[in-house]
Amino acid sequence: METPLREPTFLILAALAAEPLHGYGLITEVTRLSDGRVSLRPGTLYGALDRLLDAGLVAVEREEVVDSRLRRYYRLTNHGGDLLADETERMRRNVEAATARLTARTRRGTPRLSGGIA
Repeated sequence: METPLREPTFLILAALAAEPLHGYGLITEVTRLSDGRVSLRPGTLYGALDRLLDAGLVAVEREEVVDSRLRRYYRLTNHGGDLLADETERMRRNVEAATARLTARTRRGTPRLSGGIA
């Protein structure tokens, strides 16, 4: 699995860090974790889960039949947890570096740009 992780992949792993979830639960949790910015469609989610399963980052926890339909629960593997922790640390360091530069910029009295990305 390539790093840095794409945001949807990162959010799927983060959602599974708390507990095993089935597809709809994952879609809901990713939307919640991203404050609505990332909304996964089922096809996108299951394609990502297939890649994560192949990479050994997630595993099937259990399956159950609900209303005559198979519901599969996924869990984060140890390898997936390690990758999530590494990626979280990488992002934390980036945020720390950017925050330090923004703080220094504010102390120098440099005007802030508004509206959009430079």
